Amino acid sequence: MIVCGDDALAHRLGAELRDVYGERVTLVIDAAPEGASAPLTVPGRGRASVLLERMSAVMGRAAQAAAAAEGVPEQAADRLIEAAEPTETVLAEAGVEQAAALALVYDVDETNIRAALTARRLNPRLRLVIRLYNRKLGQHLEELLDQAAAVAMPELDAAALDASTTVLSDADTAAPALAATAVAGTSKIVHADGLLLRAVERTPPPDGEVVDPGLCTLALLSATRNDPAGSEGSDASGPEGPALLPDDRSVNAAVGRGAVVLETVSHAGPALPARRLGGRSVPLGELFSRRLRWAVAAIGLAVLALTVASIVTTDEGPLHAAYITILDLFAINDPAVGEKPARQILQLLSGLVGLALLPLLVAGALEALGAFRGNSALRRPPRGLSGHVVLLGLGKVGTRVLARLRELDIPVVVVEEDPDARGVPLARRLRVPTVLGDVTEEGVLEAAKIHRAHALLALTSIDTTNLEAALYARTVKPDLRVALRLYDDDFATAVYRTLRAAHPEALTRSRSVSTLAAPAFAGAMMGRQILGAIPVERKVLLFAALEVAGHVQLEGRTVAEAFSPGAWRLLALDTTAPDDRRPDLATPHPADGEEHPTGLMWDLHPGYVLQPEDRVVLAATRRGLAELLGRRPRPDASRVTR
Repeated sequence: MIVCGDDALAHRLGAELRDVYGERVTLVIDAAPEGASAPLTVPGRGRASVLLERMSAVMGRAAQAAAAAEGVPEQAADRLIEAAEPTETVLAEAGVEQAAALALVYDVDETNIRAALTARRLNPRLRLVIRLYNRKLGQHLEELLDQAAAVAMPELDAAALDASTTVLSDADTAAPALAATAVAGTSKIVHADGLLLRAVERTPPPDGEVVDPGLCTLALLSATRNDPAGSEGSDASGPEGPALLPDDRSVNAAVGRGAVVLETVSHAGPALPARRLGGRSVPLGELFSRRLRWAVAAIGLAVLALTVASIVTTDEGPLHAAYITILDLFAINDPAVGEKPARQILQLLSGLVGLALLPLLVAGALEALGAFRGNSALRRPPRGLSGHVVLLGLGKVGTRVLARLRELDIPVVVVEEDPDARGVPLARRLRVPTVLGDVTEEGVLEAAKIHRAHALLALTSIDTTNLEAALYARTVKPDLRVALRLYDDDFATAVYRTLRAAHPEALTRSRSVSTLAAPAFAGAMMGRQILGAIPVERKVLLFAALEVAGHVQLEGRTVAEAFSPGAWRLLALDTTAPDDRRPDLATPHPADGEEHPTGLMWDLHPGYVLQPEDRVVLAATRRGLAELLGRRPRPDASRVTR
């Protein structure tokens, strides 16, 4: 696996590939600038040793301990290459021609695109993962690179090539986890076919109490979890260590042990306001206001009454009498000079009624016009709103989180200082209540109804602003669920511990976008079949979507027979037709831009026989998934520096 970039996302992505998936990683980082405080050479030490030490520092702990926990063979040493840009020479030295996947996560889109075009030419089989924010450009780039791979190797189909291109945005991939934090208070989630699945740790229930088993039991926690001298989180195996994917007999026999259960994430709070007509249109209640309806009703009654009086007194026909009455009402008829006194009296009466009702009609019409013009303005939080999520910041991350929350039908109030921020047009289009102002100023959070909110998501790009908003919200509502975006890990840890100590009954989470996005990028590098990963103490469970065809462990077997305790377990079956299936179940928005039917069936009958055309979603250990995919350890490689 090759990772190109030199920011927090690249470092965490390298650590994710090493520690979770046990892969060998080559990290291409920017050259250290001149005058840097940390020299690349020191007396008595070579450049290579200093570079490898730097790599260990940015990628975290080594993967040997995590791999040993599941019996995964130790991989060869990682490599680090230092270069200003990922040129063709640099990519060739990194081994792109033999690599399985390449991730390009530079901040500059042009750099990522140029390197992707070069890498596809050097290795048509390469799996590419590219960091871009523009969805439309990403869709066109995916089509271009996949077409280039097909042209370069016409003898193989796309499935055999496995030359998929995936364009991701760190804001897009972090949004589901941030939305799940607001709803469920956890980021241990997996996205599958439009659903959010979370892994929940449950303590042992009291004797005789029956609890909801969820979709299934993923793991049994350490038997000594509550013992201060126990081995919780260690690499211990056997009855004391965590048991992944246990069978029903093991679950029933595990008395007094906590469990990790898979559940779906949904919103059970207050309902959203009534839907608008066509997105940007105005609700009928605002267009035809009460004043306008009363004015129209009064004019109709006046016309009817005067028409009847005209018929009785003048012997005219109904249509002619109504026509004359309307002309008199709006004062556009000729004076009734020389006509009968009854006709003259009716004309004067009609004029007086018109003078009384026309201002009311004009006021109602102007109010309707104001409703049309006000539709482009931002809504204010309505009175009585409660149980909502207060979202701070409408930048790249905040915009994606807002869209995700509204997809889950969760009521949101947005606070944004800049009226020209990236997500303001989206908030206007979705008719989301928005408060324009500096969140650090007094009264701004109160205007967002923070005292009646369910959760606070502080997602501005300034750590101190997020922290100040969280602290102030705690003083207003001590039990408020809070998740704040913090870039620095050490600072985030200190904030989390302090807030948890000060408010032990309240749920507090500190989130880093790069940390939340790294698992999605790593899953894409492993292949589109990987949906995500969830840690269980010091072990890891992977979630994948696999075609049954070609897997002897699944094809022709029943659901019960295909279950391998401790290795893999079937969770769901995709019931949609093969031609209509979504290419990537882990992506909320399909890359091809088309709508695909969704039909994952989670309640599987144990006797159902798996057919070759079926696609299943399963949970597996790293060793179990490697067995299903038929992967083998790769040969060792020497360390390379540039």
